[in-house]
Amino acid sequence: MRLEARHMPKFVELWVYLSATPLFGLTATLVVYALAQAAYARLGQPPLANPVLWTVVCLAGGLLATGVSYPTYFAGAQFIHFLLGPAVVALAWPLWQRRQELRQRWGRLLIAALAGGTAASGSALLLAWAVGLPFEIMLSLVPKSVTAPVAMGIAEKIGGIPALAAVFAVITGLVGALAGKYLFDALRIPTNASGWAARGFALGTASHGLGAARALQVNADAGAYAGLALGLQVVLASLLIPLVARLF
Repeated sequence: MRLEARHMPKFVELWVYLSATPLFGLTATLVVYALAQAAYARLGQPPLANPVLWTVVCLAGGLLATGVSYPTYFAGAQFIHFLLGPAVVALAWPLWQRRQELRQRWGRLLIAALAGGTAASGSALLLAWAVGLPFEIMLSLVPKSVTAPVAMGIAEKIGGIPALAAVFAVITGLVGALAGKYLFDALRIPTNASGWAARGFALGTASHGLGAARALQVNADAGAYAGLALGLQVVLASLLIPLVARLF
């Protein structure tokens, strides 16, 4: 006990020093994600072991337990945030490899994207209205199936709360990544070439980047079509949601 008491102040001092350095957030994020990814692969990639989910849980719990503020953490982790842009652009490569298929299907894919985006936004709005949520929260829910940075911009444009829209978008992505497989299996969507394309497109439409990441881990065709759906929702939602909000 005396030995522990003697070394405890030094440990606390070391922790305070490390948590204040710019590399703290980056190192913590990479280490936690690498461990979560290793566990995910070892368990056979089950949806409930999604490494993004457990990385968020572990990092949030760690910050709360140690009292490290989010701005301090983000000072180092913002480099990963910067890489999100190039990562989204990289999703175009699988689409380029399938450009012949996309030329043949572009009409059906556009209709599916419009129908899926309308269903995602409309169902969220109707459910929020049915349970009596405040108007600003209802508007913040509308872009929930668009990737978080775009959802924040749309929410601000239509009178919602950008920070809340980002939370809704992240939760929607995680729910889709966790539950998508079980829903598709229950609907008996096949796992052949066309079935993987349908699964991926649906997941990217409903669950944006997190859904696309999950689809890429499972099947190349599913990942490519999920990336396409993600991009289509960004464009369509950015154009149509503010327009519809002005009309009503």
